[in-house]
Amino acid sequence: MTTPTPDDGWRRPGPTPEQRRLDLYAGLALTVLALFSLTLAHSTGAFLLGPPPSVPEQLLWTVAVPLPLIWRRRYPASTLVVVAVMFIAAQARSAPEAQLSSWALFAAIYSLGAWGPDRRLSRRLRIGVIATMFAWLGVYYAVSVGSIPPDAFSQAVGPVPPVLAALVSGVLVNGLYFGFAYFFGETSWLAARRQHELAEQAEELRRSQAEARGRAVMGERVRIARELHDVVAHHVSVMGVQAAAARRVFDRDATKARTALTAIEETARTAVDELRRMLGVLRASESTSERVEAPSGVDQVAAVVERARDAGLQATFAVYGTALPLPDSVSQAIHRIVQEAVTNVLKHATGARVLDVRLRYLAKEVEVDVTDDGRPTRAVNPDGLGLVGMRERVGTHGGVLEAGERAGGGWRVRARFPLAVTAAEPV
Repeated sequence: MTTPTPDDGWRRPGPTPEQRRLDLYAGLALTVLALFSLTLAHSTGAFLLGPPPSVPEQLLWTVAVPLPLIWRRRYPASTLVVVAVMFIAAQARSAPEAQLSSWALFAAIYSLGAWGPDRRLSRRLRIGVIATMFAWLGVYYAVSVGSIPPDAFSQAVGPVPPVLAALVSGVLVNGLYFGFAYFFGETSWLAARRQHELAEQAEELRRSQAEARGRAVMGERVRIARELHDVVAHHVSVMGVQAAAARRVFDRDATKARTALTAIEETARTAVDELRRMLGVLRASESTSERVEAPSGVDQVAAVVERARDAGLQATFAVYGTALPLPDSVSQAIHRIVQEAVTNVLKHATGARVLDVRLRYLAKEVEVDVTDDGRPTRAVNPDGLGLVGMRERVGTHGGVLEAGERAGGGWRVRARFPLAVTAAEPV
């Protein structure tokens, strides 16, 4: 990420209502503390700037310097100007409260650096205020140097002349004071800018991930539709063969003709059902280049398990219930789910040694269950391409997919496909 610069055109969003309330409370609290500091100054009798003005005027200057901070983030430039003017005026009038007033000036300079919308104006105004403060410091020293008592430096023993040492000390302290106010303001603005850039990058990443998931879903749907297309084409071809057979024996053997027509009717129902599924997954898909697919189906599941066994897993495969003839699309979906689940075990599971694949034929559905005893090498992404593909395949057939960690350790993928036969309907 590139380092932002103050003049790159970015503007920090204004303060939130909560931040404005905090500024109000902070400004009022600082004003109360300034009044308390004024009370302490009177109690000690330490009037460092000279004889103070009247008490009402002292109260005025004590409140006038810190109170504008209640608008420090909403109007940072105006707040700095008002605080700086009030600060110089208060010192010119020898207002005894100086400690909290100095911190109010520090906060105003910082706030303009952190929240100023116009970076060029913010920089110039802060530099101008700091230069004015040093000029005021010079005027104060020039006026005060003549009134220094002769014995003011009677205890001085250093190598530097006392007056020069006092001047250098004052300049050094004020330089650090204003420098830190300027530096912290810039740092706050840069931090806000980087946070904004990180938020934009995070949003862009979320959009990219959403687009990738969309492309993955679309690609999987097209792949499923291609497989269903092959299934439908197969059934239509069978219907053509049966129709030709029925035509040839229609006059000679009515029983064979009736058998052929019954086969045509059943095949037509199956083809219409598969065609309906294909049209469902193709609603939002686009055409893609042709590719050759490897054979797939329930009869290939044993080969997938055998390959997992060759890779070092203690893999088992069992079939429960009476095997039923499955629609080709369901058979292919089961094979693909087992294939994806086994691939995930080999790639992403740590310490996996046992793999168990079970195929259950139930009363009205067929269930495939794949479990292992490994641990994921990283946090599971519910929108990962593998899970997206399995969900699409199961959802296409109106089934249910369960994928997640097992209570006793390991991972489970279980998919159930309904086997209810629907009557043929015109498409």
